[in-house]
Amino acid sequence: MHLIAVSINHRTADVALREKVAFKDDAIRSANVDLFETKSILENVILSTCNRTEVYAVVDQIHTGRYYIQRFLARSFGFDVEEIKEMTEVNVGDEAVNHLLHVTSGLDSIVLGETQILGQIRDAFFIAQDEETTGTIFNHLFKQAITFAKKAHNETDIADNAVSVSYAAVELSKKVFGKINNKQALIIGAGEMSELSLLNLIGSGVTDITIVNRTLSKAQDLATKHNVNFEPMSSLPKLLAKVDIVISSTSSENYIITNEMIQSIANERKTDSLVLIDIAVPRDIEPNIDAIQSIFNYDVDDLKGLVDANLRERQDAANEIMQRIPSEIAAHNEWVNMLGVVPVIRALREKAMNIQAETMESIDRKLPGLSERERKVISKHTKSIINQMLKDPIKQAKELSSDRKGNEKLELFQNIFDIEAEAGYEPRKKKSEVTNSQILSFE
Repeated sequence: MHLIAVSINHRTADVALREKVAFKDDAIRSANVDLFETKSILENVILSTCNRTEVYAVVDQIHTGRYYIQRFLARSFGFDVEEIKEMTEVNVGDEAVNHLLHVTSGLDSIVLGETQILGQIRDAFFIAQDEETTGTIFNHLFKQAITFAKKAHNETDIADNAVSVSYAAVELSKKVFGKINNKQALIIGAGEMSELSLLNLIGSGVTDITIVNRTLSKAQDLATKHNVNFEPMSSLPKLLAKVDIVISSTSSENYIITNEMIQSIANERKTDSLVLIDIAVPRDIEPNIDAIQSIFNYDVDDLKGLVDANLRERQDAANEIMQRIPSEIAAHNEWVNMLGVVPVIRALREKAMNIQAETMESIDRKLPGLSERERKVISKHTKSIINQMLKDPIKQAKELSSDRKGNEKLELFQNIFDIEAEAGYEPRKKKSEVTNSQILSFE
Protein backbone atom coordinates (compact mmCIF):
# COMPACT_ATOMS: atom_id res chain seq x y z
CA MET A 1 0.00 0.00 0.00
CA HIS A 2 1.57 3.28 -1.17
CA LEU A 3 0.53 6.96 -1.42
CA ILE A 4 1.01 8.78 -4.70
CA ALA A 5 0.19 12.31 -5.89
CA VAL A 6 0.24 13.11 -9.61
CA SER A 7 0.02 16.85 -10.23
CA ILE A 8 -0.35 19.14 -13.24
CA ASN A 9 0.16 22.66 -11.91
CA HIS A 10 1.52 26.14 -12.69
CA ARG A 11 5.09 24.84 -12.45
CA THR A 12 4.64 21.93 -14.84
CA ALA A 13 2.30 23.38 -17.48
CA ASP A 14 1.35 26.80 -18.80
CA VAL A 15 -2.19 28.10 -18.56
CA ALA A 16 -3.05 27.01 -22.12
CA LEU A 17 -2.21 23.41 -21.23
CA ARG A 18 -3.86 23.56 -17.81
CA GLU A 19 -7.10 24.65 -19.45
CA LYS A 20 -7.07 21.46 -21.52
CA VAL A 21 -6.58 19.13 -18.55
CA ALA A 22 -9.25 20.42 -16.17
CA PHE A 23 -12.29 18.31 -15.31
CA LYS A 24 -15.59 20.13 -15.59
CA ASP A 25 -17.69 20.24 -12.41
CA ASP A 26 -20.25 17.78 -13.73
CA ALA A 27 -17.53 15.32 -14.80
CA ILE A 28 -15.52 15.09 -11.58
CA ARG A 29 -17.79 12.52 -9.94
CA SER A 30 -17.70 10.06 -12.82
CA ALA A 31 -13.95 10.68 -13.17
CA ASN A 32 -13.42 9.58 -9.56
CA VAL A 33 -15.41 6.41 -10.15
CA ASP A 34 -13.63 5.65 -13.44
CA LEU A 35 -10.23 6.03 -11.81
CA PHE A 36 -11.24 3.91 -8.83
CA GLU A 37 -12.15 1.06 -11.18
CA THR A 38 -8.65 1.20 -12.67
CA LYS A 39 -6.03 -1.44 -11.90
CA SER A 40 -3.72 -0.76 -8.89
CA ILE A 41 -5.95 2.02 -7.50
CA LEU A 42 -7.18 1.32 -3.95
CA GLU A 43 -8.42 4.83 -3.06
CA ASN A 44 -8.47 8.12 -4.94
CA VAL A 45 -9.38 11.81 -4.76
CA ILE A 46 -9.29 14.10 -7.83
CA LEU A 47 -8.72 17.83 -7.44
CA SER A 48 -9.34 20.02 -10.49
CA THR A 49 -9.18 23.84 -10.41
CA CYS A 50 -8.23 26.58 -12.87
CA ASN A 51 -4.61 26.30 -11.71
CA ARG A 52 -4.12 22.59 -11.11
CA THR A 53 -5.42 19.11 -11.80
CA GLU A 54 -4.19 16.52 -9.31
CA VAL A 55 -4.81 12.87 -8.55
CA TYR A 56 -4.17 11.58 -5.05
CA ALA A 57 -4.26 7.81 -4.81
CA VAL A 58 -3.51 4.85 -2.59
CA VAL A 59 -2.00 2.21 -4.88
CA ASP A 60 -0.83 -1.37 -4.48
CA GLN A 61 2.36 -0.73 -6.48
CA ILE A 62 4.08 2.59 -7.14
CA HIS A 63 5.14 2.05 -10.75
CA THR A 64 1.90 0.52 -11.99
CA GLY A 65 -0.15 3.03 -9.98
CA ARG A 66 1.71 5.96 -11.53
CA TYR A 67 1.35 4.52 -15.04
CA TYR A 68 -2.39 3.87 -14.73
CA ILE A 69 -3.05 7.34 -13.28
CA GLN A 70 -1.15 9.00 -16.12
CA ARG A 71 -2.93 6.77 -18.64
CA PHE A 72 -6.25 7.74 -17.06
CA LEU A 73 -5.42 11.46 -17.43
CA ALA A 74 -4.26 10.95 -21.02
CA ARG A 75 -7.47 9.12 -21.92
CA SER A 76 -9.64 11.71 -20.12
CA PHE A 77 -8.23 14.67 -22.05
CA GLY A 78 -7.15 13.19 -25.37
CA PHE A 79 -3.37 13.27 -24.82
CA ASP A 80 -0.70 10.64 -25.30
CA VAL A 81 0.63 9.13 -22.09
CA GLU A 82 4.09 10.53 -22.87
CA GLU A 83 2.63 14.04 -23.19
CA ILE A 84 0.97 13.68 -19.80
CA LYS A 85 4.21 12.42 -18.28
CA GLU A 86 5.99 15.57 -19.45
CA MET A 87 3.50 17.85 -17.73
CA THR A 88 3.06 15.93 -14.47
CA GLU A 89 4.90 16.11 -11.18
CA VAL A 90 4.81 12.84 -9.23
CA ASN A 91 5.28 12.55 -5.45
CA VAL A 92 5.29 9.28 -3.53
CA GLY A 93 5.00 8.33 0.14
CA ASP A 94 6.05 11.10 2.53
CA GLU A 95 6.54 13.48 -0.41
CA ALA A 96 2.92 12.92 -1.45
CA VAL A 97 1.73 13.80 2.06
CA ASN A 98 4.08 16.80 2.05
CA HIS A 99 2.63 17.95 -1.28
CA LEU A 100 -0.96 17.65 -0.06
CA LEU A 101 -0.18 19.68 3.08
CA HIS A 102 1.55 22.37 1.00
CA VAL A 103 -1.34 22.58 -1.46
CA THR A 104 -4.06 22.64 1.20
CA SER A 105 -2.27 25.39 3.15
CA GLY A 106 -1.87 27.60 0.07
CA LEU A 107 1.93 27.21 0.06
CA ASP A 108 1.90 25.79 -3.47
CA SER A 109 -0.46 28.38 -4.97
CA ILE A 110 0.43 31.05 -7.53
CA VAL A 111 -0.69 33.59 -4.91
CA LEU A 112 1.12 32.43 -1.77
CA GLY A 113 -1.25 31.71 1.09
CA GLU A 114 -4.53 32.04 -0.80
CA THR A 115 -7.37 30.37 1.07
CA GLN A 116 -9.65 29.34 -1.80
CA ILE A 117 -7.69 26.13 -2.37
CA LEU A 118 -8.61 24.87 1.11
CA GLY A 119 -12.30 24.87 0.19
CA GLN A 120 -11.50 23.25 -3.15
CA ILE A 121 -9.58 20.44 -1.45
CA ARG A 122 -12.41 19.94 1.02
CA ASP A 123 -14.99 19.78 -1.80
CA ALA A 124 -12.83 17.34 -3.79
CA PHE A 125 -12.55 15.07 -0.75
CA PHE A 126 -16.30 15.18 -0.02
CA ILE A 127 -17.10 14.33 -3.65
CA ALA A 128 -14.73 11.35 -3.55
CA GLN A 129 -16.28 10.24 -0.26
CA ASP A 130 -19.77 10.48 -1.78
CA GLU A 131 -18.65 8.33 -4.71
CA GLU A 132 -17.05 5.84 -2.27
CA THR A 133 -13.56 6.13 -3.76
CA THR A 134 -11.92 6.91 -0.41
CA GLY A 135 -11.26 4.50 2.42
CA THR A 136 -9.36 4.18 5.68
CA ILE A 137 -6.22 6.06 4.55
CA PHE A 138 -7.72 9.06 2.76
CA ASN A 139 -10.62 9.49 5.18
CA HIS A 140 -7.95 10.12 7.81
CA LEU A 141 -5.31 11.93 5.73
CA PHE A 142 -7.57 14.51 4.05
CA LYS A 143 -9.26 15.39 7.35
CA GLN A 144 -5.80 15.80 8.86
CA ALA A 145 -4.68 18.06 5.97
CA ILE A 146 -7.82 20.23 6.13
CA THR A 147 -7.54 20.61 9.91
CA PHE A 148 -3.84 21.48 9.59
CA ALA A 149 -4.50 24.15 6.94
CA LYS A 150 -7.32 25.75 8.95
CA LYS A 151 -5.08 25.92 12.01
CA ALA A 152 -2.19 27.32 9.97
CA HIS A 153 -4.37 30.10 8.55
CA ASN A 154 -5.83 30.94 11.97
CA GLU A 155 -2.48 31.02 13.77
CA THR A 156 -0.39 32.88 11.18
CA ASP A 157 -0.80 35.99 8.99
CA ILE A 158 -0.31 34.12 5.72
CA ALA A 159 -3.66 35.20 4.25
CA ASP A 160 -3.90 38.65 5.85
CA ASN A 161 -1.96 40.87 3.46
CA ALA A 162 -2.61 41.86 -0.17
CA VAL A 163 -0.22 40.18 -2.60
CA SER A 164 -1.97 40.90 -5.89
CA VAL A 165 -2.13 44.33 -7.53
CA SER A 166 -5.92 44.29 -7.78
CA TYR A 167 -6.31 43.29 -4.15
CA ALA A 168 -3.73 45.87 -3.07
CA ALA A 169 -5.74 48.54 -4.90
CA VAL A 170 -8.77 47.82 -2.75
CA GLU A 171 -6.63 47.66 0.40
CA LEU A 172 -5.25 51.14 -0.35
CA SER A 173 -8.83 52.42 -0.54
CA LYS A 174 -9.43 51.02 2.94
CA LYS A 175 -6.37 52.86 4.25
CA VAL A 176 -7.96 56.15 3.15
CA PHE A 177 -11.58 55.50 4.10
CA GLY A 178 -11.45 52.73 6.67
CA LYS A 179 -14.64 50.87 5.80
CA ILE A 180 -15.57 51.08 2.12
CA ASN A 181 -18.83 49.13 2.02
CA ASN A 182 -20.81 52.38 1.81
CA LYS A 183 -18.62 53.97 -0.89
CA GLN A 184 -19.27 54.38 -4.61
CA ALA A 185 -16.68 52.83 -6.91
CA LEU A 186 -15.83 53.24 -10.58
CA ILE A 187 -13.98 50.65 -12.65
CA ILE A 188 -12.41 51.92 -15.89
CA GLY A 189 -11.74 49.06 -18.29
CA ALA A 190 -13.30 45.62 -18.76
CA GLY A 191 -10.30 43.28 -18.92
CA GLU A 192 -8.97 40.66 -16.51
CA MET A 193 -7.41 43.13 -14.05
CA SER A 194 -10.59 45.17 -14.01
CA GLU A 195 -12.65 42.09 -13.23
CA LEU A 196 -10.28 41.08 -10.42
CA SER A 197 -10.53 44.59 -8.96
CA LEU A 198 -14.32 44.40 -9.26
CA LEU A 199 -14.39 41.06 -7.42
CA ASN A 200 -12.19 42.42 -4.64
CA LEU A 201 -14.49 45.43 -4.24
CA ILE A 202 -17.52 43.17 -4.07
CA GLY A 203 -15.69 40.97 -1.57
CA SER A 204 -15.13 44.04 0.61
CA GLY A 205 -18.85 44.78 0.68
CA VAL A 206 -19.01 47.52 -1.98
CA THR A 207 -22.34 47.35 -3.80
CA ASP A 208 -22.48 50.64 -5.72
CA ILE A 209 -20.08 49.94 -8.59
CA THR A 210 -20.09 51.29 -12.15
CA ILE A 211 -18.00 50.07 -15.10
CA VAL A 212 -17.01 52.27 -18.03
CA ASN A 213 -15.09 51.11 -21.06
CA ARG A 214 -14.27 52.40 -24.53
CA THR A 215 -16.20 49.43 -25.96
CA LEU A 216 -19.58 49.74 -24.28
CA SER A 217 -20.62 46.13 -25.01
CA LYS A 218 -17.65 44.81 -22.99
CA ALA A 219 -18.57 47.03 -20.06
CA GLN A 220 -22.13 45.77 -20.30
CA ASP A 221 -21.03 42.10 -20.42
CA LEU A 222 -18.84 42.45 -17.32
CA ALA A 223 -21.47 44.47 -15.45
CA THR A 224 -24.20 41.96 -16.26
CA LYS A 225 -21.98 39.07 -15.19
CA HIS A 226 -21.53 40.58 -11.71
CA ASN A 227 -24.80 42.50 -11.38
CA VAL A 228 -23.31 46.01 -11.25
CA ASN A 229 -23.85 49.21 -13.30
CA PHE A 230 -22.24 50.27 -16.56
CA GLU A 231 -21.99 53.57 -18.45
CA PRO A 232 -20.39 54.76 -21.71
CA MET A 233 -16.92 56.33 -21.46
CA SER A 234 -18.50 59.72 -22.17
CA SER A 235 -20.06 59.59 -18.67
CA LEU A 236 -16.64 59.60 -17.01
CA PRO A 237 -16.55 63.32 -15.95
CA LYS A 238 -20.03 63.07 -14.44
CA LEU A 239 -19.09 59.90 -12.56
CA LEU A 240 -15.83 61.36 -11.24
CA ALA A 241 -17.84 64.09 -9.58
CA LYS A 242 -19.70 61.66 -7.34
CA VAL A 243 -17.70 58.42 -6.85
CA ASP A 244 -15.23 57.79 -4.01
CA ILE A 245 -12.95 55.12 -5.51
CA VAL A 246 -11.64 54.85 -9.07
CA ILE A 247 -9.62 51.86 -10.30
CA SER A 248 -8.38 52.16 -13.87
CA SER A 249 -6.88 49.43 -16.02
CA THR A 250 -7.05 49.97 -19.78
CA SER A 251 -4.66 49.51 -22.69
CA SER A 252 -4.96 53.15 -23.75
CA GLU A 253 -1.81 54.93 -24.88
CA ASN A 254 -3.19 58.27 -23.64
CA TYR A 255 -4.34 59.42 -20.21
CA ILE A 256 -7.94 58.49 -19.46
CA ILE A 257 -8.11 60.85 -16.46
CA THR A 258 -6.30 64.18 -16.80
CA ASN A 259 -5.40 67.02 -14.45
CA GLU A 260 -7.84 69.21 -16.30
CA MET A 261 -10.66 66.72 -15.83
CA ILE A 262 -10.04 66.50 -12.08
CA GLN A 263 -9.68 70.27 -11.73
CA SER A 264 -13.09 70.71 -13.31
CA ILE A 265 -14.81 68.54 -10.71
CA ALA A 266 -12.61 69.36 -7.67
CA ASN A 267 -14.77 72.28 -6.46
CA GLU A 268 -17.95 70.32 -7.04
CA ARG A 269 -16.65 67.57 -4.74
CA LYS A 270 -15.80 70.07 -1.97
CA THR A 271 -13.92 68.13 0.79
CA ASP A 272 -14.98 64.60 -0.11
CA SER A 273 -11.94 62.39 -0.67
CA LEU A 274 -11.35 60.73 -4.03
CA VAL A 275 -9.02 57.74 -4.34
CA LEU A 276 -7.58 57.23 -7.84
CA ILE A 277 -5.78 53.93 -8.37
CA ASP A 278 -4.00 53.39 -11.66
CA ILE A 279 -3.00 49.78 -12.32
CA ALA A 280 -2.42 50.27 -16.06
CA VAL A 281 0.92 50.26 -17.87
CA PRO A 282 1.27 52.75 -19.55
CA ARG A 283 -0.59 54.85 -16.97
CA ASP A 284 -4.24 55.83 -17.39
CA ILE A 285 -4.15 58.71 -14.89
CA GLU A 286 -2.02 61.80 -15.35
CA PRO A 287 0.67 62.19 -12.66
CA ASN A 288 0.59 64.91 -9.95
CA ILE A 289 -3.19 64.87 -9.60
CA ASP A 290 -2.70 64.11 -5.94
CA ALA A 291 -1.42 67.66 -5.48
CA ILE A 292 -5.08 68.63 -5.31
CA GLN A 293 -6.48 68.54 -1.78
CA SER A 294 -8.40 65.35 -0.85
CA ILE A 295 -7.33 63.61 -4.07
CA PHE A 296 -5.23 60.49 -3.53
CA ASN A 297 -3.51 59.19 -6.66
CA TYR A 298 -1.67 55.83 -6.64
CA ASP A 299 0.03 54.12 -9.56
CA VAL A 300 1.27 50.57 -10.08
CA ASP A 301 4.67 51.33 -8.49
CA ASP A 302 2.94 52.39 -5.26
CA LEU A 303 0.96 49.15 -5.33
CA LYS A 304 4.04 47.07 -6.07
CA GLY A 305 5.76 48.44 -2.97
CA LEU A 306 2.76 47.40 -0.87
CA VAL A 307 2.58 43.98 -2.54
CA ASP A 308 6.32 43.32 -2.06
CA ALA A 309 6.17 44.23 1.63
CA ASN A 310 3.11 42.04 2.15
CA LEU A 311 4.67 39.18 0.22
CA ARG A 312 7.65 39.24 2.58
CA GLU A 313 5.25 39.00 5.51
CA ARG A 314 3.43 36.11 3.87
CA GLN A 315 6.71 34.34 3.18
CA ASP A 316 7.62 34.60 6.87
CA ALA A 317 4.27 33.03 7.74
CA ALA A 318 4.78 30.37 5.06
CA ASN A 319 8.15 29.46 6.56
CA GLU A 320 6.50 29.06 9.94
CA ILE A 321 3.88 26.73 8.46
CA MET A 322 6.51 24.72 6.60
CA GLN A 323 8.32 24.07 9.87
CA ARG A 324 5.15 22.39 11.17
CA ILE A 325 4.76 20.03 8.22
CA PRO A 326 7.40 17.40 9.16
CA SER A 327 5.62 16.70 12.45
CA GLU A 328 2.33 16.31 10.53
CA ILE A 329 3.96 13.78 8.20
CA ALA A 330 5.39 11.92 11.21
CA ALA A 331 1.96 11.87 12.86
CA HIS A 332 0.41 10.46 9.69
CA ASN A 333 3.08 7.75 9.43
CA GLU A 334 2.61 6.83 13.08
CA TRP A 335 -1.13 6.48 12.48
CA VAL A 336 -0.59 4.33 9.37
CA ASN A 337 1.91 2.11 11.19
CA MET A 338 -0.55 1.65 14.03
CA LEU A 339 -3.06 0.25 11.53
CA GLY A 340 -1.06 -2.99 11.60
CA VAL A 341 -0.63 -2.96 15.37
CA VAL A 342 -4.18 -2.19 16.49
CA PRO A 343 -5.69 -5.47 15.18
CA VAL A 344 -2.90 -7.41 16.95
CA ILE A 345 -3.59 -5.62 20.24
CA ARG A 346 -7.32 -6.16 19.75
CA ALA A 347 -6.79 -9.88 19.13
CA LEU A 348 -4.58 -10.15 22.23
CA ARG A 349 -7.17 -8.41 24.39
CA GLU A 350 -9.98 -10.58 23.02
CA LYS A 351 -8.04 -13.77 23.76
CA ALA A 352 -7.21 -12.58 27.27
CA MET A 353 -10.81 -11.57 28.02
CA ASN A 354 -12.09 -14.91 26.64
CA ILE A 355 -9.75 -16.68 29.07
CA GLN A 356 -11.08 -14.51 31.89
CA ALA A 357 -14.68 -15.26 30.90
CA GLU A 358 -13.96 -19.03 30.76
CA THR A 359 -12.29 -18.79 34.18
CA MET A 360 -15.37 -17.09 35.63
CA GLU A 361 -17.59 -19.81 34.17
CA SER A 362 -15.35 -22.45 35.83
CA ILE A 363 -15.54 -20.59 39.16
CA ASP A 364 -19.35 -20.44 38.87
CA ARG A 365 -19.47 -24.21 38.40
CA LYS A 366 -17.08 -25.01 41.25
CA LEU A 367 -18.40 -22.37 43.67
CA PRO A 368 -22.11 -22.17 42.89
CA GLY A 369 -22.96 -20.55 46.20
CA LEU A 370 -21.13 -17.28 45.53
CA SER A 371 -23.15 -14.12 46.15
CA GLU A 372 -23.46 -11.56 43.37
CA ARG A 373 -21.12 -9.23 45.26
CA GLU A 374 -18.50 -11.97 45.68
CA ARG A 375 -18.73 -12.84 42.01
CA LYS A 376 -18.24 -9.17 41.01
CA VAL A 377 -15.17 -8.89 43.28
CA ILE A 378 -13.59 -12.01 41.76
CA SER A 379 -14.41 -10.85 38.20
CA LYS A 380 -12.93 -7.43 38.90
CA HIS A 381 -9.70 -8.88 40.29
CA THR A 382 -9.23 -11.41 37.49
CA LYS A 383 -9.70 -8.62 34.94
CA SER A 384 -7.14 -6.56 36.85
CA ILE A 385 -4.66 -9.43 36.63
CA ILE A 386 -5.31 -9.68 32.87
CA ASN A 387 -4.80 -5.92 32.36
CA GLN A 388 -1.57 -5.88 34.34
CA MET A 389 -0.23 -8.87 32.41
CA LEU A 390 -1.13 -7.23 29.09
CA LYS A 391 0.36 -3.82 29.89
CA ASP A 392 3.95 -4.57 28.87
CA PRO A 393 3.15 -6.75 25.81
CA ILE A 394 0.78 -4.03 24.47
CA LYS A 395 3.47 -1.38 25.04
CA GLN A 396 5.96 -3.54 23.12
CA ALA A 397 3.47 -4.08 20.29
CA LYS A 398 2.91 -0.32 19.94
CA GLU A 399 6.66 0.28 19.75
CA LEU A 400 6.87 -2.19 16.86
CA SER A 401 4.84 0.28 14.75
CA SER A 402 7.97 2.39 14.21
CA ASP A 403 10.40 -0.55 13.92
CA ARG A 404 12.02 -1.15 10.52
CA LYS A 405 11.27 -4.86 10.86
CA GLY A 406 7.94 -4.23 12.54
CA ASN A 407 5.94 -6.59 10.31
CA GLU A 408 8.25 -9.54 10.97
CA LYS A 409 8.29 -8.85 14.70
CA LEU A 410 4.51 -8.47 14.80
CA GLU A 411 4.18 -11.86 13.14
CA LEU A 412 6.49 -13.35 15.82
CA PHE A 413 4.45 -11.55 18.49
CA GLN A 414 1.28 -13.21 17.19
CA ASN A 415 2.95 -16.62 17.15
CA ILE A 416 4.16 -16.24 20.75
CA PHE A 417 0.65 -15.46 21.98
CA ASP A 418 -1.04 -17.79 19.48
CA ILE A 419 -3.33 -15.09 18.11
CA GLU A 420 -4.47 -14.23 14.60
CA ALA A 421 -5.16 -10.60 13.81
CA GLU A 422 -7.21 -9.20 10.94
CA ALA A 423 -5.43 -7.19 8.24
CA GLY A 424 -4.64 -3.64 9.34
CA TYR A 425 -5.73 -2.12 6.00
CA GLU A 426 -8.57 -3.51 3.96
CA PRO A 427 -9.02 -1.79 0.56
CA ARG A 428 -12.56 -0.76 -0.34
CA LYS A 429 -14.07 -3.21 -2.81
CA LYS A 430 -14.50 -1.94 -6.33
CA LYS A 431 -17.95 -2.11 -7.88
CA SER A 432 -16.56 -4.34 -10.61
CA GLU A 433 -15.35 -6.92 -8.11
CA VAL A 434 -17.70 -9.79 -7.42
CA THR A 435 -16.94 -12.24 -4.63
CA ASN A 436 -17.51 -15.97 -4.91
CA SER A 437 -20.34 -15.75 -2.38
CA GLN A 438 -22.06 -13.13 -4.56
CA ILE A 439 -21.65 -15.36 -7.63
CA LEU A 440 -23.23 -18.25 -5.73
CA SER A 441 -26.10 -16.05 -4.63
CA PHE A 442 -26.84 -15.23 -8.28
CA GLU A 443 -27.30 -18.88 -9.21
